[in-house]
Amino acid sequence: LSEIRSMTNIESTDNDLPKFVDVMAPVHVSQKFTYRLPGPMSRIARVGSRVLVPLGRAFTTGYIVALRSGLRIGTSLDESRIKEVKELLDLDPPLTPEVLEITRWVADYYAAPWGEVMRAALPAGINTTVEQTVSITAEGRRELSNSTDELSVKRRALALLAGEGEFEINAFSLRMGSARVPKWLRELERDRLIERAYRTRKTATRAKRRRAVRLEEATIDDNGQQKSRMTESQRRALDVLRSYNGAMAASDLIQRANVSASVVRTLLKKGLITEFEEELRRDPLVNAKLPAAENFTLTQAQAEGLSAIYDPLQSKVFASILLHGITGSGKTEIYIRGMQAAIEMNRGAMMLVPEIALTPILSRRLRVHFGNEIAIFHSSLSKGERFDEWSRLRSGEARVVLGTRSAVFAPVKDLGLIIIDEEQDSSYRQEESPFYHARDTAIVRGRSESAVVVLGSATPSLESFHNAQIGKYQYVQLSDRIANRPLARAEIIDMREVFARRKKPVVFSDELLAAIEQTHARREQSIILLNRRGYSSFILCRSCGDSIECPNCDVTLTYHRSDRTLVCHYCNHRQRAPSQCPACASKYIYFVGEGTEQIEEILRKRFPQIRIGRIDRDTKTRRHEFEKTLLDFSKGDIDMLVGTQMLAKGHDFPNVTLVGVISVDAALALPDFRAAERTFQLITQVAGRAGRGDLPGRVLIQTYHPDHYALRHATAQNYRGFYDEEIRHRRNLGFPPFVVLALLLVRHKDPARARSTAQQLRNALNEANRDHSGRILGPAPAPFARLRGEHRIQILVKSRSRKQMRAVIDQALKSFADAGGDSRSVTLEIDPVSMM
Repeated sequence: LSEIRSMTNIESTDNDLPKFVDVMAPVHVSQKFTYRLPGPMSRIARVGSRVLVPLGRAFTTGYIVALRSGLRIGTSLDESRIKEVKELLDLDPPLTPEVLEITRWVADYYAAPWGEVMRAALPAGINTTVEQTVSITAEGRRELSNSTDELSVKRRALALLAGEGEFEINAFSLRMGSARVPKWLRELERDRLIERAYRTRKTATRAKRRRAVRLEEATIDDNGQQKSRMTESQRRALDVLRSYNGAMAASDLIQRANVSASVVRTLLKKGLITEFEEELRRDPLVNAKLPAAENFTLTQAQAEGLSAIYDPLQSKVFASILLHGITGSGKTEIYIRGMQAAIEMNRGAMMLVPEIALTPILSRRLRVHFGNEIAIFHSSLSKGERFDEWSRLRSGEARVVLGTRSAVFAPVKDLGLIIIDEEQDSSYRQEESPFYHARDTAIVRGRSESAVVVLGSATPSLESFHNAQIGKYQYVQLSDRIANRPLARAEIIDMREVFARRKKPVVFSDELLAAIEQTHARREQSIILLNRRGYSSFILCRSCGDSIECPNCDVTLTYHRSDRTLVCHYCNHRQRAPSQCPACASKYIYFVGEGTEQIEEILRKRFPQIRIGRIDRDTKTRRHEFEKTLLDFSKGDIDMLVGTQMLAKGHDFPNVTLVGVISVDAALALPDFRAAERTFQLITQVAGRAGRGDLPGRVLIQTYHPDHYALRHATAQNYRGFYDEEIRHRRNLGFPPFVVLALLLVRHKDPARARSTAQQLRNALNEANRDHSGRILGPAPAPFARLRGEHRIQILVKSRSRKQMRAVIDQALKSFADAGGDSRSVTLEIDPVSMM
């Protein structure tokens, strides 16, 4: 961090002004590019600023990572051939030294391109884009006038350009309607009939401004003579303006004073008001109804937990704390008190949650406590809202941020406290490049900025609990619920016995249906969990046995009844549901399995008097509907929520007394060494949604595997029992936390190429591992062997030494590339959280 800070403070004297910059571009290579700084730019360029630079045949937005008065020692670059920076996009660098440092760590640790990480750290839409354009030359116009072949491609292209003047290249390709357009353009450019240019498009996301007016009180004399010469509308407008402290938006003045725009113009001409531009904040909570402020007295256990945070926070030293509190034990109140303490010490705070579903209610609660000092940051906000919240953090106007995974890069000033709620959740892992884990990134950021990092969970990941056991993390335990409320009573319903009684498969057991009816007769609320969205899992033909698969992936399509479509939840392929089998034309097609849509429909028919809402990733994409459903449920306007695993985490609904789990068997059967851990966490977490108020809770879990140890311990809500049993399996089988893992995934549209590339990579790994003790497993088809049209083969690397593992992988990838291997088809994941 000190190295990066020193780079940002170069003295601007003529002798040592930087002449060159090292730039990282958001491309899939970890290479620094060196550019020359034009003279005027050398005085104002700063590390962390964005620049527009030529790269290949195009321009791109890059990020300055070093300023240099000369070329790097040992470089082979010819100074005369170094290209210039085209444009400096920032006077005030958007990447602060702290954020720049954590992006560099992410790039190094996860073997991710640094430029891609920096782009991920900035709000979407901030980057300048560059369009390539083509236009006809004078020589091209002469060629067009002399051409007589009306059907020739050359004449069509030239005529199109002559008519339009200038074309953006993608639009031109669409108008020409051929995949061969790039080849034609190269030929036309070679003959000097066309020329290319680049047009900069500034970001569409920027501060929003509006016209406002301000009262000029000095123009009105004490005896009111000026006022007596005004019309009634003018006097009314001034009175309204004065009641709003003398300044407000012109549009608001017109509306609140009930006057016309001409009245405002007249007041401006008379000099009674002046006009100015003000920045308009796009507030995600602008229309939110805030809850009443609450004042809780901490329990002894909560006070001890807060003290563990307060002491290192006050001393400004790094500390990592695992706050292991059962569901309903009051962890959130400790978080809020800790953040309040950070603000009182003039430090910032960050709270990460795994799901956007947790933000609507929590953000309102934090707004009550912190007012405008809280910023909200997640992907469901508009680009404008995210930009404004990011800007408030960067300026120091907001001191606290609540957000999901990407908020770990938020530019919080003087960061003192980082809270990772539900730290065990796999949603903290970025599933596409750049791969990173927000929890682990937060810990490293906390160490870099001498901040306190709190990992909170009722079901800690095995790795985090193991770290606490060996003393790497401080361990704080909350063993009791607030007011000594009991944990919900959990019961397993053996669906094998239900099937034996009913002689057919059923969705709901009699026990669960009866519990639902009794719960709502008492005017209490319930949650029904099913870890599968959609209406049915897939469509099956009962005549030929065929099912309808995604044409791009080796998965069946999920049926959504609301719009009668079949959807692939991996590549988003969509098609209409057929009325007969596409393979044999049989009309006997059958909807197999149940999704959240079908569960909702079954319950509505069975219990028409119950008000039911649904929460899953399909409703999550409709932000306002999603938030309204959660808020209505919290207010009691909805009686039952049906949803997927996002309902299991962190929510506090005091009137929920029943949780029903339709089935957990699919999660247990996944080919992933963490399947048992995730199932235990899911059941324990969702069980914690019941009985959080004054009424006792009940949890009913339907399963065909009632004897599985994960379910046995989850039903007893016995974390330590599960940990002791699972950790033995991990030690015996050689999985984390006893080894470190890396997953190399080879993807190619040609299955033969995928296999040969994977084998070539395995050979390189074998050679690199010759003098080391790591284990290399594979190549083997991935559990999802084809996704988005690509065949997928994976290789797993295990090692007891992270340093050795990286040395082996780095050497293997280099020799693989040197031997002509297709590096673009290989993806590397360090510390993967999923083997799928």
